[in-house]
Amino acid sequence: MILVADGGSTKVDWVAIDNDKNEIFRTSTLGLNPNVVSSLELQSRLESSSELMEYRTLISEIYFYGAGLGTSSPKIILNEILKNFFQNTKKITVEEDILGAVYASAKNEKAIVCILGTGANSCYYNGESITCIAPSLGYIIMDEASGNYFGKRLIRDFFYKKMPSEIAAAMSDEFDLTPDVIKSNLYKIDNPNKYLASFAKFMFNHQNDSYIRKLVMNGFKKFFLYHVLNYKKSKDTPIYFIGSIAFYFGDLLREEAKKNGVQITGIIAKPIDNLIEYHKEILVS
Repeated sequence: MILVADGGSTKVDWVAIDNDKNEIFRTSTLGLNPNVVSSLELQSRLESSSELMEYRTLISEIYFYGAGLGTSSPKIILNEILKNFFQNTKKITVEEDILGAVYASAKNEKAIVCILGTGANSCYYNGESITCIAPSLGYIIMDEASGNYFGKRLIRDFFYKKMPSEIAAAMSDEFDLTPDVIKSNLYKIDNPNKYLASFAKFMFNHQNDSYIRKLVMNGFKKFFLYHVLNYKKSKDTPIYFIGSIAFYFGDLLREEAKKNGVQITGIIAKPIDNLIEYHKEILVS
């Protein structure tokens, strides 16, 4: 049995298929990013899934594509946790989520592939391997136009009183914005990036407001500047976006693309089904 996982910082989608390409089960867990979650919590999140617990001894291969796995240390941590949990697994592949995004979108064609969800990343795929502008250093100094990026700006503008009063009032009604609660979520609790990204739904519900629209467009402008345009590829290079921010703000994202003289080929909210199809094709070959 083969287990394929698409892992963002907020959530992981898992699908198991057998050698005849039949789907056995699918489930979701909380995110498994070793950079923002302790090893003990990573283990606990695996154990929280009844499906993973039930089939843990029957999994022969695992293909995990996840956020925060762009460097060797978190890869080693997660690989060891998966190895201990799925004790009969013969093969474990742990790769960064951007590679999973490539398999789910570009497949074998040359393309620029981007992620805009809880976090953000991009790469250029030449049909065989990926090249990234820079290593992803996470939610504190990178992740332009991601959910956590916008969450930080909303909170900051709220406290500096740089947002319209009606938006500030709506935020106060929806979130507990007392400083102690915010600082606890940012500095004491696992997954501060997930907490920041939780403000994205609020933005979507108020996306027609001029302040929110400007905030989103400024974030997309930075993403195109630092990522898409930085690859210096021809205007006809296919461009794919993966993730909830790209999907739910797709109209604004396409508007920013047009301003930069490029066209988005496709936007995929959740890549797991495309990843399954990719791995089914591997089974055939």
